Parts: sequence; C-alpha cells; structure tokens
Amino acid sequence: MNPLFALGMPGMPELFLLLIIVLVLFGAKRLPELARGLGQSMNEFRKAKDEFEREIHKTTQDLEIKEPTDKTTGKPADKAA
Repeated sequence: MNPLFALGMPGMPELFLLLIIVLVLFGAKRLPELARGLGQSMNEFRKAKDEFEREIHKTTQDLEIKEPTDKTTGKPADKAA
C-alpha cells in the first residue's frame, strides 16, 4: 500500500496549520502577490489551451475528406454508373 494514501485527505486542522506555515514563510504582504501571479499564470495557460483547441478544430475541418465526384455527372463517383 502506498504510504501517501494511508494519510488520507488533509482535514481542517491540517489546512489551518499549512496556512500558518505559509504566512510565516512568505508574510501577509506577499500572499496577495503570489495569488495574483498564480491567477495570471492560470489565465495564460487557459488561453494557450483554448488557442490550441481552436487550431486543432480548424485543422480537422480543413482536412475533412470530401467524397469524390464524377466530373461529367456531378454525382458521387461510386454511383455515377
């Protein structure tokens, strides 16, 4: 069994202790700056992900295989006969 899973999810006392440790390490003045930086990096990541998805969607639409047609009748090639 993995020892990390034996501990379980942190409860309210553990989260409170973690918050106190973060406050001591960084100070109350630096926490808003850290949160702002984290938010900006999340927004940049979201923008890059959305742009990548749009590009993939556009590429798949451009590469759709069109059904070949008979030039004389304009009907699909397999049904032209």
